Amino acid sequence: MTIATQLLTLNEFLDLPETKPAAEFINGKVIQKPLPQGEHSLLQGQLCETVNQQAREAAVAVAFPELRCTFGNQSVVPDVAVFRWHRIPRQPSGRIVNRFNLPPDWSIEILSPDQSQSRVLSNLLHCAQHGTELGWLIDPAEETVLIVWPDQRVQFFEGAARLPVIEGLDLSLTAADIFSWLIL
Repeated sequence: MTIATQLLTLNEFLDLPETKPAAEFINGKVIQKPLPQGEHSLLQGQLCETVNQQAREAAVAVAFPELRCTFGNQSVVPDVAVFRWHRIPRQPSGRIVNRFNLPPDWSIEILSPDQSQSRVLSNLLHCAQHGTELGWLIDPAEETVLIVWPDQRVQFFEGAARLPVIEGLDLSLTAADIFSWLIL
């Protein structure tokens, strides 16, 4: 849903107050993300937990939920943004910064029922154009995962096919594994 019809600059957008759910800045327009619902929230939380259990403890990477990433004259908020340990922006003290002005290494989007698949895929392609190593577009309704590679090639996964993860992360997941998390 677009919430501003006039074109803004990126700096004007970044000066606006944050909204809930988050708004993104894409091609000069402010577009508010849909409010997460049950399946979306459960998948997002479980993905962060699963990645962080292996990656954070080994100081390989960290998965952040709903982290604003500003780069390439856009500001997007992936459902899960994974950054390699050495790329996490830090203050001189070592403490993490609040603003991430770089693309994630791995961007994960979970399609909500009223969300446009092409708009979400466009965000992942933007990430790929600016150095993101891997993008996932998870579609709970179809129980599929589209993979976006750095060359903007898109690959389709479902069922027991093992999903690719960023290099250096020892994580074995299938689409079936991810969607099994929805059964409580």
